[in-house]
Amino acid sequence: MSTPSGFDELIHPSTRLSVVALLAATEWADFPFIRDSLSLSDSALSKQLHTLEEAGYLEIRKEGGGRKRRTKVRLTSRGRTAFEGHVAALRAIVEGAGPAAAAAPATESAAAASGTGQQQQHAEAGR
Repeated sequence: MSTPSGFDELIHPSTRLSVVALLAATEWADFPFIRDSLSLSDSALSKQLHTLEEAGYLEIRKEGGGRKRRTKVRLTSRGRTAFEGHVAALRAIVEGAGPAAAAAPATESAAAASGTGQQQQHAEAGR
């Protein structure tokens, strides 16, 4: 199976996907809110934010100074488009697997039934 259009390797790791999904639901989010919502350490979140910012998916603003310095984060339009495309690609993967997964038990049942039928034919032939 080929990878669907829109699948984004940069967003796909679970931590980054969680960050982007959280930001997709809001305009701006404070660093502590993201950190606490996703149960990440400051350093782990900073690393993920930096990676996404370098790709142009996030805008990071630092406001204030000293102890009152606040870091705010938002998805850029590029980041939002990438997230929406990735979600669509994941849906395509899941939906593509659905019919095949549903057909497998039916095929196995048919094979089992035909095997049973063959056993009955052999048993009757032996009588």
